[in-house]
Amino acid sequence: MMKIAILLLALISGIYSVVLEIVRYRSASNPTPANVADVYDAETYRTWKHYSAEHCRLGLWSTVVTTLITLVLLYTDVYAAFAALFPSNIYWQMIAVILLETAVGTVLDTVRSYISTMVIEQKYGFNRSTMKTFVFDRIRSTLLGFALALFLSSMVLVFYNWMNYWMIVLFAGAVFCFTLVISFLYPIFSRIGNKFVPLEEGELKDRLMELLTSHGYQVKAIEVMDASRRTTKLNAYFTGFGKMKTIVLFDNLLNAMSADEICAVFAHELGHGLHKDVLKQQIMNFGNLVLMAVVAYATVQNPALHTAFGFAEVNYGFAYILMGVGLGLLQPFTGILMNAYSRKAEYRADRQAVKEGYGAAMTAALKKLARDNFAHLSPSPVNVVLEYSHPPLSRRIEEVEKAMK
Repeated sequence: MMKIAILLLALISGIYSVVLEIVRYRSASNPTPANVADVYDAETYRTWKHYSAEHCRLGLWSTVVTTLITLVLLYTDVYAAFAALFPSNIYWQMIAVILLETAVGTVLDTVRSYISTMVIEQKYGFNRSTMKTFVFDRIRSTLLGFALALFLSSMVLVFYNWMNYWMIVLFAGAVFCFTLVISFLYPIFSRIGNKFVPLEEGELKDRLMELLTSHGYQVKAIEVMDASRRTTKLNAYFTGFGKMKTIVLFDNLLNAMSADEICAVFAHELGHGLHKDVLKQQIMNFGNLVLMAVVAYATVQNPALHTAFGFAEVNYGFAYILMGVGLGLLQPFTGILMNAYSRKAEYRADRQAVKEGYGAAMTAALKKLARDNFAHLSPSPVNVVLEYSHPPLSRRIEEVEKAMK
């Protein structure tokens, strides 16, 4: 019964993802709201429909194939058979399962990423990655994924054997601290495979400095990242804890937007900083981590969950896989709440741009971001509620215009 229950959970999670892809695919025919009808011309809109359809089909087939392979691996006890090839030591057994899971995941994700990046994105002119860059990114992603899985599994092993059910609090706290460290180190990781140069002196640099320093922030640096090596899409962000910030601009952004529009984007980011949205989301995420810890505890305190899949005892690498199955079913519910807060925070950050005098520029910037990132202008409300951390473009522009009045 244990095995059937886990297989059903994995199947339900897969069906849920498939349904979302189908809803997303069908939403391409939704009428475009009037206030964003000028984002795409008729020819570009037809191109967007083809682009969106290809990505939806890829997502659909990728989800179906991944779900089927997961079910086959679980049903046939492949993880236990592979682990039997390794020493019976509890640590080697854990590493064996994670190694197999990483290998299978890497193959599936590499195929999906290749089709998405080197075929679809290339076809529509968004991809700038060379094959060398693509391979390097995949190797880096695989190594980081393996290290993360091994780290989490090891924490479950150590904490459970040390503190039993108290591991829930300890595991959640440790993962929370780990995510904070990763956030702190992200600027360092982002420099692997990317080049950063200082923004040249001039009006834009002065205005960005003034925008942040007028609210008590200190600007450590304003840098330009060579994102055009990989994509034509636009982005910008600032990093750093507390009041010390580093501003990062994609080189694509500099070429596509006016100084007013770039300042509007950073006035929006300033709004997030002033309202401590990142900190609030981290606190909310701690609740998610507690749920993750509860699921982790449930996967190791019941040996029958492991023996049902061919293991002689609890395998902490397999526990990591079971965690993924359990969270795949639970996280959509927690995601609804976190995404709802995130969308509210985005509206508030847009209003900060209006307060700084960049309301019209914010509207223009949002439209350019949508156009150059090939955004969906009329997504299904179902997808918005379940998946969107940002509101649809038309709703954001409505709120900006209200704030301007």
